Amino acid sequence: MLINKNDLPLVSMDFMNDTHFEDVEIINELYKDILEYEKEQSELNLKSLEDKYKEWITHTENHFETEEIQMREKGFFAYEFHKNEHNMNLSEIKQLFDNFEETKNILELKNYFENNLVSWLVNHIQTMDTVTAMFFKTGMSPCAMH
Repeated sequence: MLINKNDLPLVSMDFMNDTHFEDVEIINELYKDILEYEKEQSELNLKSLEDKYKEWITHTENHFETEEIQMREKGFFAYEFHKNEHNMNLSEIKQLFDNFEETKNILELKNYFENNLVSWLVNHIQTMDTVTAMFFKTGMSPCAMH
């Protein structure tokens, strides 16, 4: 297991927390597939990894789109900034997948998962999503409360 869902920061909107828990489940399954493929580079392991990675990309696109629709509907003040973070992350995980498809370099994927993904996810939740969820709940920026 790469991430324990109990280690994730919680935000003040349940739908966002639920999506983050789903993210963790998919990421952990995908990480397991990465380790399996690293151990044995069979067609079966490759197909499992590719299918799970595509599922993760689709889930991430839907996750981000759901938040972005809410941000637009509620007039979230930092919409563009938050959306740009989403776009950069999505672009990065798609590029990693494209690179893997081309080179089959499992170490690049493994390195990203072990050294970048978890810290990015936790940081994004602690900063962007915490502020966004508070705005969804109260209509105010946490910055305005001090």
